[in-house]
Amino acid sequence: MATKVVRELPDEESRDLLDLVRDVCDKELIPKAAQYEKESRFPREVFTTLGRAGLLTLSHDEQWGGGGLPQAVYLQVIEELSAAWATVGMGTSVHALGTHALAKYGDDAQKEKWLRDSLSGERLNAYCLSELEAGSDARAMKTLATENADGWLLKGSKAWITHGGEADNYTVAARTSDGDDPGFAMFWVPANLPGVSFGEPEHKMGMRGSTTSQVHFDDVQLPPDALLGVRGNGLKMALDALNYGRLAIAACATGVAQAALDVAAEYSRQRMAFGQRIGDFQGVHFILADMATSIAAARELYLAGARRLDRGESVISEAAMAKLFATDTAMSVTTDAVQVLGGAGYTEDFPVERYMREVKVLQILEGTNQIQRSVIGRAIVGR
Repeated sequence: MATKVVRELPDEESRDLLDLVRDVCDKELIPKAAQYEKESRFPREVFTTLGRAGLLTLSHDEQWGGGGLPQAVYLQVIEELSAAWATVGMGTSVHALGTHALAKYGDDAQKEKWLRDSLSGERLNAYCLSELEAGSDARAMKTLATENADGWLLKGSKAWITHGGEADNYTVAARTSDGDDPGFAMFWVPANLPGVSFGEPEHKMGMRGSTTSQVHFDDVQLPPDALLGVRGNGLKMALDALNYGRLAIAACATGVAQAALDVAAEYSRQRMAFGQRIGDFQGVHFILADMATSIAAARELYLAGARRLDRGESVISEAAMAKLFATDTAMSVTTDAVQVLGGAGYTEDFPVERYMREVKVLQILEGTNQIQRSVIGRAIVGR
């Protein structure tokens, strides 16, 4: 029996949407999650299913096949997906991240050419910002796009790319100059272009169903319209996408934490010790109470950021706070869930050990939590 989550939804349509999401989770995600993670198997067919159900389009403009829904609703969908299967919740967020520059900064011709297929789920996107020596320090990137008579010649490598080798399109951040003015820009790069290749998938402690690899661009010739937005605006575009991405990761973390609490609560109702349920012991009460309180606070933080986005307001600090708090909460909650289950929690008979391994990466991606503290601190004291 799951603990009750009170959803903040604006209308009946949104409530019906969440019911649809839960139905998809029950039928398509939960039955596959453990086995796919064990086999390091990428669930491409699940993303196709989500696209056909309209669940990859929710916050985008209806003109291009989107759902036109508020971020506050979209992020609750991410939470539900993540509670069922973190790989899919995070992957949905990454697909949105890889679509962001096209959807927000692309012109109508670019959107007509690429956006509809992205929103339908027929084509999967990825986001290429990090490099081996330029993770959280995006300004240190070395990937270079040089303008030529045919458009742009792209050369360099990206690291830690979610959906690397699985995606059909990559939104790539690159310098456009080796000089003092790097002219950062964002480019749309189909995976099937000559010169695009991929490293071996990383062997990770968690989210093994989510393929992560390096992506290499060896003199990839891009057409002129591969440039999204304006040259020189690329870093701003990348950081803008990360604000959305950080809120989505906060929602993802909240979902996994909620799933861990649900398992721990149900186990505490069933497991007997010293002649009574372990859930009747005050020590377990306190653990479960702290877990539930932190999860509720994390949910309110990401929703507060989402509401600001929906009002067109800045969310730089709010997104950082939500990502920081929610992912730290998820790490604490999943660890406590293992503790509540005791020895059983350390086995694969229950999913909490997998949850604990999965949420660790959420403290790292979209900017480490140390970077989030720097973002928040700079906003407080000014730069």
